[in-house]
Amino acid sequence: MDLKQLEYFVRVAELGSFTRAGIALGVAQPALSRQVRLLEVELRQNLLVRNGRGALPTEAGKLLLEHGRGILHQVERAREELGRIRGALAGRVAIGLPPSLSKVLAVPLIREFRRRMPQATLSISEGLSLSMNESLASGRLDIALLYNATSSAEVEVIPLLEEALFLVQRKPAGPATRTRPAAVPLREVANLPLVIPTRPNAIRMLVEAEMANQGCHPTIALEIDGVAAILDLVADGAGSAVLSRHAVETSARPKAFVMRVIGKPPLRSKLSVAVSAQRPATLTQKAMLELIQATARTLLEPHST
Repeated sequence: MDLKQLEYFVRVAELGSFTRAGIALGVAQPALSRQVRLLEVELRQNLLVRNGRGALPTEAGKLLLEHGRGILHQVERAREELGRIRGALAGRVAIGLPPSLSKVLAVPLIREFRRRMPQATLSISEGLSLSMNESLASGRLDIALLYNATSSAEVEVIPLLEEALFLVQRKPAGPATRTRPAAVPLREVANLPLVIPTRPNAIRMLVEAEMANQGCHPTIALEIDGVAAILDLVADGAGSAVLSRHAVETSARPKAFVMRVIGKPPLRSKLSVAVSAQRPATLTQKAMLELIQATARTLLEPHST
């Protein structure tokens, strides 16, 4: 059995599409289809059901997928062990970061990764928690930082820290005041017009759930995805927002806004590190997981309360 063919099959089965797998692997779709078909001929089994919507594994394909993941993992571990003889970790790690954290963490992570694991390669992508959760399950990501996530059969969630969320409003015109803006009860936030992401954004779902616990619901002025777009609309007077401190402080115009603590009850978002529960981590991935945890705590915890 050819390892390359096995890798191609596993990626197609995980992503459910020859097109998506070809993009992920950097292989032309005809060549990918041909190699998977040769594997089917060798095993005398149909491994995939091909249709207009993609490709799904047959019962034989599901069995090979389970074994294939283990085989490819062992090959990767062997490469890493050989790399350790040379005194270096090797292999590839794909991580996902929420857009609001990417500005804070991406550069420090890359810098420390290159210093500690010069023989390894790193891929960083931005995404919302829901899409990154799906990417972990399908194998497109190895590690991701997720908000308000829960463990499942596909994804293991490791709590990292909690972040306070603030009511973000346009700074009023006139002389700046040195007094700290007063805290605002959650019920009062519910009466303000909010510029908020669309469902199933993690902050949106948290705001709605906590307000429901208080017997109220948010007043939605505008729904728009993306921290930069939300802050632009707040600065333009379209409404208020609920965001973390670092989301505002890393924006293009942090001084254009006032942040007010939300209290009674406080609104806190739980940040976790997530990994696949189906594929054992390689040594390089374990080292990267430790690096992400240490870096996130160092850079985010001062602003997490």
